[in-house]
Amino acid sequence: CCELRGDLVATLSDLYVKRRDGAIPPFGRVLIETTGLADPVPILQTLITDRELASLYRLDSVVTLVDGVHGEAQLESSVDAVKQAALADRLLISKADVAPAVTLRQLEARLGRLNPGAEMFSIARGSIEPQRLFGAGLDDVTPRNGITRWLNAERFDGLGAHGVGHGDHGHHSIDTHIRSFCVCYERPVTSSGLVVWLNLLAGLRGANLLRVKGLLNVEGRPVVVQAVQTLVHEPVTLEKWPDAERRSRLVFITRDMERSDIEKTLAALAFDGAREAAPSAFDAEAYARFVAVAGNFR
Repeated sequence: CCELRGDLVATLSDLYVKRRDGAIPPFGRVLIETTGLADPVPILQTLITDRELASLYRLDSVVTLVDGVHGEAQLESSVDAVKQAALADRLLISKADVAPAVTLRQLEARLGRLNPGAEMFSIARGSIEPQRLFGAGLDDVTPRNGITRWLNAERFDGLGAHGVGHGDHGHHSIDTHIRSFCVCYERPVTSSGLVVWLNLLAGLRGANLLRVKGLLNVEGRPVVVQAVQTLVHEPVTLEKWPDAERRSRLVFITRDMERSDIEKTLAALAFDGAREAAPSAFDAEAYARFVAVAGNFR
């Protein structure tokens, strides 16, 4: 399905129609399993951007299965393996009953550096509770006031100033291209500034943004944002703040993109479309289009 996205659209549309018409039992979730090492971005792109599917389904989360015995070797040799781990909301380590304990510890430490925010679970003899596969998405954690855990910003803070790419073992050649870090923004964010900033990120270096999650103070309101490469989800305004913190917190997993590159874009968050000209680094035509969207942002 990673390559044949048309088949994925047709299958999901057909399932919805059969569910609606009572031809199959009702269902509340769909789990899409890729085969082996695969780039998950095309699937995410289809689910988020296809007009028909976007009205029928909502993306919950990405769950990546990591081989407890061979995972280290796969991360060492495969860009897709690293990308799958970096994009995951949850990481499931299989073969915990047969992999040597030292191998599992090394693998868990490496995955923790690649993707500090992902919850990690070990699987023995192929058995895992079904709830481990679901419930990591924004729609599930928001009613439980679990946004802080969904963001897991404190885990990124523990990596130091630059994240995983610096200070890692030299033989992790693919890992050295990955950065995981948290950025805080002290000032309130404007509605126009948020839209401009999101488009600025996606347009300038979107392919290098493997994963972005954030809880921002947008003119006093708690707003959640998330993105996968150039795919920016629609911002979600929460009914209340999940904790006492009012700074904007953003976590990033990037490829060949430094923390300083992100920090240079933060000034756009204070942009006021009614008073200021578009930032010089921003395409004027794109700016006009996205400021129009900002006018409807709530």
